[in-house]
Amino acid sequence: MHVVRYLTHPQVNIDPSIPVPRWGLSEVGRARTEAVTATGLFSGTAQVISSGEQKAIETAEIIAAKLGIDVEVREAMHENDRSATGFLVPDEFEEVANQFFGQPQVSVRGWERAVDAQVRVVGEVEHVLARDTPGDVLFVGHGGVGTLLYCHYAGLAIDRVHDQLAGGGCFFAFTSQERRVLHGWRRLEEL
Repeated sequence: MHVVRYLTHPQVNIDPSIPVPRWGLSEVGRARTEAVTATGLFSGTAQVISSGEQKAIETAEIIAAKLGIDVEVREAMHENDRSATGFLVPDEFEEVANQFFGQPQVSVRGWERAVDAQVRVVGEVEHVLARDTPGDVLFVGHGGVGTLLYCHYAGLAIDRVHDQLAGGGCFFAFTSQERRVLHGWRRLEEL
């Protein structure tokens, strides 16, 4: 049995003057990622697949470098498209994110609809898994689409109650053949 893990990038440098997809990891986020690579727990991983956003690529590159493999970037694995609003202050962001998950069929303030983001990210994951490459697979992405992906494989309705833990750097796992969820969100340090 091969294991598929979906890992969200950990903490980032927040800079409202830079488009969110170009934000990179903070020192804390980088340190958390580097610490987990020292455990050897990714040793069975044969593929590291990343979203095209900077923070995900940086996370994936740290892990892949330790494994001695390349990162495959799949642009369509990006976070839900929030470009209509750009950067939102934390309280406003949380309010809009709640609406995004609470009304998955609706484009809240111009954001990509949750149902569309879910179809997109599931399609990307399924495309990679259809190759049936031996070994474990690590996808590195984002909390919003990661939660949509988790809901899909766990057979749950889209709901923010299934969101990752605060701070990012969380993962869930499922089997590559049956697509059976092995566990819900855990912190990177619990890998």
